Amino acid sequence: MSLHDASPARITLTDADRRRGLFFVALAAAFVGVALTLQITLNSNFLVGEIGISGFQAGLLEGVRESCGIAALGIFVLIAGLTEPVIASLFLILIAVGMGSYSMAPTYRVVMLLSVTWSLGFHVWQPLPNAMTLALAEPGRAGARLGQVGAAGALGSAAGLAIAFVLTLLGVKIRPLYIIAGAAALLAAAACLGIPRRIKASGPSFVIRKRYARYYVLNFLEGWRKQISIAFGGFLLVKIYNAGLLDVIVLAAMIQTIGYFTSARVGKLIDRVGERKVLVFYYALVTVLFVGYAFLRGRYVLYAVYVLDNATFVFNTGLTTYVNKIAPRSEHRPTLSMGVAANHVASVAMPFLGGILWTILGYQWAFLIGIPAAAASIAIVLKMPRGTAQAAES
Repeated sequence: MSLHDASPARITLTDADRRRGLFFVALAAAFVGVALTLQITLNSNFLVGEIGISGFQAGLLEGVRESCGIAALGIFVLIAGLTEPVIASLFLILIAVGMGSYSMAPTYRVVMLLSVTWSLGFHVWQPLPNAMTLALAEPGRAGARLGQVGAAGALGSAAGLAIAFVLTLLGVKIRPLYIIAGAAALLAAAACLGIPRRIKASGPSFVIRKRYARYYVLNFLEGWRKQISIAFGGFLLVKIYNAGLLDVIVLAAMIQTIGYFTSARVGKLIDRVGERKVLVFYYALVTVLFVGYAFLRGRYVLYAVYVLDNATFVFNTGLTTYVNKIAPRSEHRPTLSMGVAANHVASVAMPFLGGILWTILGYQWAFLIGIPAAAASIAIVLKMPRGTAQAAES
């Protein structure tokens, strides 16, 4: 099923167009890396120290924020006539407004409102760098190009964390750091204006196809897995093990350093051996880490689990390259967007359930409920074709 269906237009790009486009996509990803990593890194300490929230409130906030991932799908239908670089620029401005305003947020309710503001912008942005990279990548190099853009995001995140670390040592409090996050998002919006606008092919703005069902289900399960780490991983370290802001910044810097050195390599590995082997390894490792969160004790042991857990997100590049092999270029963005929506159906439900289980049964259960999702992911990935299939026809 599709909306606004049309015959896909073939896009002619010179090598110079591709290089320029990929440079600006990577630059935008780097600035978004600064903004998003600052938000994620500061979040638990900000919510506990400045706002004083409980485990249930943390789950509620994350669930409401993640509902924007579903709303983003409807926005793509409404703005189907705009090119991807223009859409990216507009919604990055929304991220800037929401994150920058955290510096003045006085209460939990205001934080909730601002979270929805920047989250809506982020979830519209989320499929765009991948879609634009796939459009600009040379044949047979999609995984490598996605890895390079991922590395740029990791490098930007590391730079933001370095700034935050230095400013924190100098006595700067949490709130002013959100202004840096907002400014970085504005710079990302400006970078998107340098991406060739004609990379947008005509085609459907909304797609649901039976042959993409495996991709949708894997994204749903990835959303479940993701929220366990984002909503409760860092919160566990701060709430239960009293991790300070500098500790969290150092951990985040370690994660981004690992991401910088592994993103391109994982992308090339996917090009070489295919998504099947890489994703099976990914979900098997995630299962072990969830068990670690639940049963291991000691601050530094759990610091290691937290770093490894977040570093493994680099492997979900395999879900994006899978789209390149099952869908034509004209359906990349709508298919990726539907994947984001499926991801966020789980992302909305999981924090609510995790917060309730944390409150009633103990924090361990907020992590143990991720094991069935990881096991189901492995079962589905094993049904993927073996080897490295060619990209779908444009």
